[in-house]
Amino acid sequence: MNNGRLDKLRREWLPEATIRAMQEKMDAGEVTSEEIVSMYLAEISETDRNINSVLEINPDAMQIARMLDFERRTSGIRSPLHGIPVLLKDNMDTGDKMHTSAGSLALKDHYAAEDAFLVRRLRGAGAAILGKTNMTEWANFMSDKMTNGWSSRGGQVKSPYGPIDVGGSSSGAAAAVSANLAAASIGTETSGSIIEPASQNSLVGIKPTVGAISRTGVIPLSVTQDTPGPLARTVEDALAVFLGMIGRDPADPVTALSAVWGEQDWESVLDRNALNGVRLGVARNIFEREADTGRNRLFDRALDQLRECGAEIVDDIDLGVMEDDLGYDVLLHEFKAALNAYLGRTSPDNPIRTLSDVMDFNEEHPEETLRFGQNLFEESERTSGGLTERAYLEALERNRHLAGEIALESAFRKYRISALVFPKSHGSSFGSAAGYPGVAVPSGQEEGGEPFGITFYGRAFSEPRLIGYAYAYEQKVSGRVPPEL
Repeated sequence: MNNGRLDKLRREWLPEATIRAMQEKMDAGEVTSEEIVSMYLAEISETDRNINSVLEINPDAMQIARMLDFERRTSGIRSPLHGIPVLLKDNMDTGDKMHTSAGSLALKDHYAAEDAFLVRRLRGAGAAILGKTNMTEWANFMSDKMTNGWSSRGGQVKSPYGPIDVGGSSSGAAAAVSANLAAASIGTETSGSIIEPASQNSLVGIKPTVGAISRTGVIPLSVTQDTPGPLARTVEDALAVFLGMIGRDPADPVTALSAVWGEQDWESVLDRNALNGVRLGVARNIFEREADTGRNRLFDRALDQLRECGAEIVDDIDLGVMEDDLGYDVLLHEFKAALNAYLGRTSPDNPIRTLSDVMDFNEEHPEETLRFGQNLFEESERTSGGLTERAYLEALERNRHLAGEIALESAFRKYRISALVFPKSHGSSFGSAAGYPGVAVPSGQEEGGEPFGITFYGRAFSEPRLIGYAYAYEQKVSGRVPPEL
């Protein structure tokens, strides 16, 4: 950077800077939002060439930040997110000069008519939308052979930690924040796509209860499982972004359930003693065969740390269901119906109106788009798109019963536990199918430098408890390990 003061701040202060630290420095007049945006843009230009996490920069980011700085001086701040640069996964509509493509070349020219509901909420809270992040194309539901983090529009997202799996479809959103290219980002999860990239990038990830955050204006995969959520370097930062997005959206009726938090004191959630006396369940048969010895050893260490925080570990419980029992029939049917509805409401100038149109585009550009094929598209296209098939209705009822009632609710009652805890993203299928929340938190590194984390899962709308558990654990172990870039 030409500005020596900013270049010094960028190198000595900006890495790992928290949202609270940014607010304190802006309040003291030591830095502005415009300058923070400028520093992050410099970081992206230098660092992201090796990570490929940021797909597109908001050309208005500097002007937006300047406006927010003026507001700060003249009328005060809107919320703890005022002037904070945030990145969005490329499946979230923005009614501005950025595209929304889900990583697909088929939608590379698509501009949304208006902001997604969650984007309006973030802008209203004063967040400065910095850009869009690369992602696994179509939320990793195009081919079962696709590499995490690859898209035909953006190429391959690379882990800032080296030659390891970058994780889930919110890969760019996670890699960018871990590499200190933004204060936080917004990802989406249908089955593991917030929890996994959070764990793989030494981040905190909140996968909310379905209904906590609106899906309106988010390119969909599943009407029953999709949910946006924050990715950040600390629990406090993730909570601040989460609070900026929750709220009732009449266009997404299930968000009415978020009224359960009407009287919630969110400040009290960040309690170092939140794990005192809490019973946590461990279902080893879900992960022990898949996790190697090193990962199991790290998880056992994390359990000891949880005990030191005051938690009681109820070990080796039986959930009565395995993740493979859930299958993906629900997603195959819901994807076509949901995507066709989304595409059908886009601008009349958009030639891509259906899943079939996307497939035809890919067939016409096979070298760029069909590196991994599109077998999941083909399976989904064979469904009616009307969600009337017996196979779908039975799979939906079965999955919600197995995941929600048999695996989770029965365990909570039978073992009198407040949450389940798993290594990394193991167990995420249960919360996804049931629509229940999870919070991932860093817990060090595996041998070879791959980040390691643990995840807490709880009942619907138990986010205040889970965030508290994650915060207490974070304060005990300080498990985040920044990448060496």
